[in-house]
Amino acid sequence: MKLTTRSRYGTRLLLDIALHSTNGPVPSKDSARREDISLKYLEKILKILKEGGYIVGKRGPNGGNVLTMEPEDISLGKLTRLLEGDESFMDCEGDVTTCPRAAVCLRRSIWDDANQAMYKMLDSYTLADLIKDARLCPMDRPE
Repeated sequence: MKLTTRSRYGTRLLLDIALHSTNGPVPSKDSARREDISLKYLEKILKILKEGGYIVGKRGPNGGNVLTMEPEDISLGKLTRLLEGDESFMDCEGDVTTCPRAAVCLRRSIWDDANQAMYKMLDSYTLADLIKDARLCPMDRPE
């Protein structure tokens, strides 16, 4: 499975907010610049993250985005599920009516197992794990 830019950029965005929030809310334009994501696309991702309860926006001259929970409470699996909107590899996994062979497909259980394994692995990591890794990477260090 190839994750879409929504989950990849959304994870990068939350990491950026976590790394740069020591001085208060993180402006969207700053995150967009640092993460090399268009501001227009980043705002779409922000909307999903706000609706999902991961961040809140603060208005005003010192406004920006703030995490609503601690990084160790943000599961990468749950975040990916929210941003991808569906956790299945193939359309027939969630709805057997999309493929007439779904009920007798011998490969379907393999894809289902692979899908479950991927999310189980993602569920074992949190944003806090990424923060630890980011502190070792010069490109992701706070300015």
